Amino acid sequence: MRFNRLDLNLLVALDALLDEKKTTAAAQRISVSQSAISGMLARLRLYFEDDLLVQVGRQMELTPLGRDLADPVRQLLLQIQATVAIRPALSIATEQRHFRITISDYAIPILIAPLVKRLQTLAPLITIELRPQIENTGQNLRRGETELSIVPEDYVDPEHPHELLFEDTYSSVVWDGNAEVGATLDLDTFQRCGHVSPHLGRPGAPTVAERHFAENNIARRIAVITHDFTSLAPMVVGTNLIATMQTRLANDSARRLPVRVLAPPIAMPVLRACMQWHRYQTTDPAHRWLREQLLAVAQEGAVPAPAGTHDTPALT
Repeated sequence: MRFNRLDLNLLVALDALLDEKKTTAAAQRISVSQSAISGMLARLRLYFEDDLLVQVGRQMELTPLGRDLADPVRQLLLQIQATVAIRPALSIATEQRHFRITISDYAIPILIAPLVKRLQTLAPLITIELRPQIENTGQNLRRGETELSIVPEDYVDPEHPHELLFEDTYSSVVWDGNAEVGATLDLDTFQRCGHVSPHLGRPGAPTVAERHFAENNIARRIAVITHDFTSLAPMVVGTNLIATMQTRLANDSARRLPVRVLAPPIAMPVLRACMQWHRYQTTDPAHRWLREQLLAVAQEGAVPAPAGTHDTPALT
């Protein structure tokens, strides 16, 4: 199909070329030969009257026009994909779709495990792919590289719609045999003991709780830095270390490990977990159905009360 003398099939090649910045990788991405992608690039250069990609040393770089085209071309393709996915009626039992969900390891047992049970019963042909919640979560959503992101409210992209899934609080976890910590956790003990701290992605980005400690000048001695949430509680077993984590995860850990769940010695923010999607997918019936299932799963899960919140002093 042509529009204003442009073969619209070339837009797929253009998107791959502008994203990969290598003809070989772009050819592999859209499953064509090296000579075919070179021919497409030549036709695109002729149409736009610009090189689009130029050799700089050993690498290919985008021209200014190429950089300007990259995002609009990707958004156009995403809108086309969302449009052609629309069906007159949704038959969820026979719907064949693959959804990529960006999510932290903390939220997987809360949301994904019960979601999978629903899918197996109601929509057995729908598959999901979990992607780690690390860096560039917002960028991956904008570029259509993930269909849903489960993120703290502080990290939602203002350009795209989102909905609150659930709220959680924060608790501190210590080993049952930790003689440094009594029935409650005071600030002096909290600062004196070593801590296990999660930093996600590369370079390690601080979590909501870690950022809260930094913003309120709560000095801690970090003994272990880990890359996920589920490794926090196992790290404190057999030590005098402290880990501060989401209360849901803390309570789940206490059911499996010899640890105690205590109120932090300072007021902590409420964690509001949201799901976010690209604006082009708002009216997609299958996508909307999946969002409804996630919301139902989140509402079914019991939200724990903060551990000992009545003893937790406010920050001043």
